[in-house]
Parts: sequence; C-alpha cells; structure tokens
Amino acid sequence: MEIEKIGVIGAGQMGNGIAHVMALAGYDVLLTDVSQDALDAAIALIDRNLTRQVSRDKISQTDKDATMARIKTTLTLTDLGASDLIIEAATERETVKQAIFEDLQPHLQPHTILTSNTSSISITRLASRTDRPEKFMGFHFMNPVPVMQLVELIRGIATDEETFKACKTVVDNLGKTAASAEDFPAFIVNRILMPMINEAVYTLYEGVGNVRSIDESMKLGANHPMGPLELADFIGLDTCLAIMNVLHDGLADTKYRPCPLLTKYVEAGWLGRKTDRGFYDYRGETPIPSR
Repeated sequence: MEIEKIGVIGAGQMGNGIAHVMALAGYDVLLTDVSQDALDAAIALIDRNLTRQVSRDKISQTDKDATMARIKTTLTLTDLGASDLIIEAATERETVKQAIFEDLQPHLQPHTILTSNTSSISITRLASRTDRPEKFMGFHFMNPVPVMQLVELIRGIATDEETFKACKTVVDNLGKTAASAEDFPAFIVNRILMPMINEAVYTLYEGVGNVRSIDESMKLGANHPMGPLELADFIGLDTCLAIMNVLHDGLADTKYRPCPLLTKYVEAGWLGRKTDRGFYDYRGETPIPSR
C-alpha cells in the first residue's frame, strides 16, 4: 500500500523528532497532543533543528520550508483517523497507549496501519486490544530521532507481511536502517542497553565508583561516546526504570531487577535532564555529579 499521510501521537521528545524526519522525507504529517503548549514547543523545536541542518548544509532552505509546510497539528486525536500510518509516541504506560488506540479505532480507515514507538511494551498485547492486530506493529525510533540511524521494526504475533513491508519502505525512505526484532520484552537495543545502565547504577549504589569515575571509565575504557549514567539522564530515569520493570516482569529473571538507587532517584523526581536533576545536577552552567 502507498503511505502518504502519517499521524504522530505525542509531541514530546520522540514525537517531535518523528514528525521532523517524516515531513523531511516528504510525508504529510499530522501531530497531536493533549497540550497546545506541547504542540507549539514541538513546532518551534523542529524549526530550530531544521535551521541547524540548513546551517550545516545538510538540507537547503527550500527543503526546510517544504518540511515545515507538511506538518500540521491538532488537539483532537480522532483527526488522525484519515492517516495511512499512525505512530503512537505517548507516555510509556500501557494503559495510556491502550486508551489512545481504543479512542482512535472507530475513526480509522480500513487500511490504516497502527504502530507504537514503545521501547519495551508487548506489541502483541497492544495489538490484541485493537480491531486490526494484523495491521499493528512496533515502530521504535532511537533518540534523538533526526540523528540516530536505527529503527527497530517489531512484529506482533499477528502482524502480516504487507504491514511489515509498508513500514520497512517508510524506514528506507527516511534514509534510516531497519532492524527486525521479535516481540520479546525491550526488543534488541534496550534488552542489551538497559541492563548495562542498571549495572552502572548498581556500581554506584555499592560504592565501587562515583558518578564521574563510572562514566569516565566507560568512555575511556570501552570507547563509549557517553557514560552510562550520563546516558540514563539523557533518556530519562523514569523511562529506564519502566523498561527494567518490563524486563524483570516479562522474563522473570533476577538479573533484570532494577537497582534500588534507580528507584530512589525516580521517587525523588530526579529524572535526569528533563527535570534538571538526575545522576548529574544540570541547574548550573556545568553538570555536577550528584554522588
């Protein structure tokens, strides 16, 4: 099937990036959120990021203008019913995602493909709550979306080949690389990445190293571009904890037990960069380790 109109649910960190790359690739995008402020902020951020791409000669000013013209916003979720492909990028809570798909269902076209940008929740389970499990799959972008080259495509147990091929074509049109993942907790990237971050938090919790020494050790000793605790702050500690809980609950293996210190930071509301405090304090000019 030919995909031309794309609906994006959620104008946050992931949603605005998805809208950006889709519109830049020539798709008409309708972006929705429950907050007009969030939509306005998303459009402003997309504009800034496109301007940066123009300044670096990645795209032309004409490309930028055309991209911005392809993005429309709405506060009404059901307006997305006319889309050929819908990508849900709302809060990483299963009940929220289920409610969104339930509200959308009566307004969808027969051919509309539903996808979720979830980083860990079962695609099969989400699909089973809709009227089109065969036209449902995981469409997991990496953050930041305009920069990262990988997209995980996750088939649910009922996803048909036509749906997979249509989504794979979209990824190809974005100039990104698709990795086909099976529908097991946290898929590929987070199945490997989150336990590493969790182990770094345990290393901090047990006093083996402090924040700076742990991050410097992994940057200089393993050639990682960002230390695991710095990366956790960038992702959001609440998201890290949610994914670890999905791994722990879904696989029933104690090696995925979330570190109590990670839980403590989330309970304190220290969620990383988005709250200005996490494993680093971002309220000053230079990030300062919190331990």
